[in-house]
Amino acid sequence: MTAAGSVLDHAPVLPVVVVEDAADAVPLARALVAGGLPAIEVTLRTAAALDAIRAVAEEVPEAVVGAGTVVSARGVADAVGAGARFLVSPGWTGGLLDAMEASGVPFLPGVSTASEVVALLERGVRDLKFFPAEAAGGTAYLRSLAGPLPQARFCPTGGITAASAPSYLGLPNVGCVGGTWMLPGDALAARDWARVEFLAREASALRGRTFR
Repeated sequence: MTAAGSVLDHAPVLPVVVVEDAADAVPLARALVAGGLPAIEVTLRTAAALDAIRAVAEEVPEAVVGAGTVVSARGVADAVGAGARFLVSPGWTGGLLDAMEASGVPFLPGVSTASEVVALLERGVRDLKFFPAEAAGGTAYLRSLAGPLPQARFCPTGGITAASAPSYLGLPNVGCVGGTWMLPGDALAARDWARVEFLAREASALRGRTFR
């Protein structure tokens, strides 16, 4: 996956969205895009996920909608068929990696160890998801990988908040972070898209700031 086609380069934050009702997908995506977060990861954790991806792909062309929690070749095919423009997995196997590579869209396979990073670099994959970020060692671990493995770039995801995101974004091997803090449960339940847009705008403002 080339840098030009990388989801790491769209915005400093990749919203990780769990859609329970596909009818919410379009207004939610529009709010995130309006807030400056065009790349949106819709996780394949609910029955509504594929319909949500399809709706956003068809009705919000300015969004770059992708699928997360992709764990099988079938999931790859279903997500791309629904219109996903990138794929994210929490981990990887040889078979899953083959399917993602064959999909024709950018992808971020999940890693949590140096050995996994090296194995993917051998396959020519340089853009990775670091998951679960906080539990797997956080910024200290990623900083330690930057020296021996500078060619790897990461989207750390898992436990990251608005407060901790800057410390991740200050690392030389981090392209963006994945998070849910701009999608608070009460705002989603109330369909308060204005609040989502406000929080997304705050997150998108992290771009270009220096945290080192």
